[in-house]
Amino acid sequence: MKALKKEADERLLIEAAQQDPARFAELYEINFERVYAYIVQRVRDRADTEDLTAEVFHQALANLKRFEWRGIPFAAWLFRIAANLISDRWQRSGREIADDSKLESAHVSPAEIEEVERRATLFKLVDTLPAEQRRVVVLRFVEQKSIKEVAREIRKTEGAVKQLQFRALSSLRTRMEGADA
Repeated sequence: MKALKKEADERLLIEAAQQDPARFAELYEINFERVYAYIVQRVRDRADTEDLTAEVFHQALANLKRFEWRGIPFAAWLFRIAANLISDRWQRSGREIADDSKLESAHVSPAEIEEVERRATLFKLVDTLPAEQRRVVVLRFVEQKSIKEVAREIRKTEGAVKQLQFRALSSLRTRMEGADA
């Protein structure tokens, strides 16, 4: 029953945004982390991820009037836009796409949507960490810096960085378990 209400709410929100583009901000807020997680999983470069995420929402807003509700989550349409943009970017730059199977624009599996939802939840939870823990998590796992590099950047000992990382990951693990319940 809860899923039906969520689907009906999403449909009403899309219809409202089609009538009044100012209402698109709500769709953006609901879907930003999902789209960001979907893109970062494929691109793995923060600047490119941010650029592509912005472009996804720009295209979605520009084409919103053409969106037809078919009972599929709005996020799936956004993922298709993202996949096409990633593919276009890789082709323009002359690079090969690392894994074509991940960029199929026609279908996003329920398992993939679930994984993106988990990543979006994780991004939200990282934002709730204390500032120092959040910074260590971002530097270690987003920017993929070593403990030594992080310690130098935040002017702490390697032991202090390890402790901050341990506390952050413990907190995230506990909160993720609570979010999955």
